[in-house]
Amino acid sequence: MCGIVGIYNHPEASNLAYLCMYALQHRGQECAGIVASDGKTFHQHRQMGLVGDVFTKNLLGKLPGDKAIGHVRYSTSGESDIKNAYPFVIKYAHGWLAVSHNGNLTNYKNMRAQLEEEGSIFQATVDSEVVMHLIAKGGKAELEVRIAEALKKIHGSYSFVFLTETRMIAARDPKGFRPLVLGRLDGGYIVASETCALDLIDAEFIREVEPGEVIIFDESGMRSVFPFGKNGKRAHCIFEYIYFARPDSFIFGRNVYEIRKGFGEQLAREHPVDADVVVPVPDSGVPAAIGYSHESGIPFEMGMIRNHYVGRTFIEPRSEIRHFGVKIKLNPLREGLRGKRVVCVDDSIVRGTTSVKIVKMLKEAGAKEVHMRISSPPTVWPCFYGINTPTREELVANKMPLEEIRKFIDADSLKYLSQDGLYQFAKLSSKEWFCDACFTGDYPEPLDDAPDIWKLSQK
Repeated sequence: MCGIVGIYNHPEASNLAYLCMYALQHRGQECAGIVASDGKTFHQHRQMGLVGDVFTKNLLGKLPGDKAIGHVRYSTSGESDIKNAYPFVIKYAHGWLAVSHNGNLTNYKNMRAQLEEEGSIFQATVDSEVVMHLIAKGGKAELEVRIAEALKKIHGSYSFVFLTETRMIAARDPKGFRPLVLGRLDGGYIVASETCALDLIDAEFIREVEPGEVIIFDESGMRSVFPFGKNGKRAHCIFEYIYFARPDSFIFGRNVYEIRKGFGEQLAREHPVDADVVVPVPDSGVPAAIGYSHESGIPFEMGMIRNHYVGRTFIEPRSEIRHFGVKIKLNPLREGLRGKRVVCVDDSIVRGTTSVKIVKMLKEAGAKEVHMRISSPPTVWPCFYGINTPTREELVANKMPLEEIRKFIDADSLKYLSQDGLYQFAKLSSKEWFCDACFTGDYPEPLDDAPDIWKLSQK
């Protein structure tokens, strides 16, 4: 999962890209980068680290131009290394071309092997480089035509924003796996992964980029093409609503906070319990816990406080401290837990190891009972569309039935939101608008690079 942004026709393009990336930091914390164009050449900077650490006022001043694209990375293909930092840039026969990508291509390995056999040389290990090679090999056709033809050869999920010296092009895959929104500010245009980025810079939200749409921004304004046609079957990622998107964002036609609160309300209807307090696992479990509290009538309390300043690395103590990995992020409020029957609400359980530590921490802080309630169904299949989930063998819900998971995490009870309950929020007549392969194994795009999982899921 990554966060991307593009700014077209604004004198402070790099500054605005920086601010949008700051708002999208939750989508990726490994590295950050901006490529700007002054109409003649590119100016760029990429570095490992958080947006606020990577960019300074002086550095942004060295990225002039009225066009810029930015990227915050969370790696799903290619190792975490500066050579794989985005935006990815090439120089080819038609000039400079840069790209930012949110998503994951599921035929990347096969396409790369084919291109290498044809003589292509790769600089990095990111899947987007395949797309750049396909565009470069597209002959003398217009850029938007070469991009459209390249997109027809790839499988998987993508929201792209491309930049040349004079144009910007945004593209979203035909199933609309990943969010991408369109805004306007002072006569310029903005595309970004979520509306929270537009909110920070006071940009007007126009609409979402449609699945399968390619939007071209140039001196004549904005125009769209649909290389795959319109109205194809969509597969928006349901996990954007469950975990990844910021609660204040508006994606897939709905407000994320209201959706998560609705998950919690439905969870309380399906799995009530006699308890004294509802406690979220912060921060992603907060809206669902509020919904559970509203529906059940059980008071909501912040039973754990999160440290928001934990980086990717820290100096561990030489002597062993129990549950150090969790305690560095979460600390219990003992006064609110002591002697209480606690409903602990979290968004998901993946390996289960974090849940083990949270339950134990709550009980050691004095909780009389801990009832785990999960605002999504069990995760039993890995994601190949842009979320870096473990292998199927590592997913605890794949290895154990419900009662064994409950015993493993030592909860007094454990219940998940049902598959049908997950869709109560939208009142859908079918589930065709969402990808829920991580729960069902129903993958909407072929997994060319994971044939064993693909064959298993089709049985």
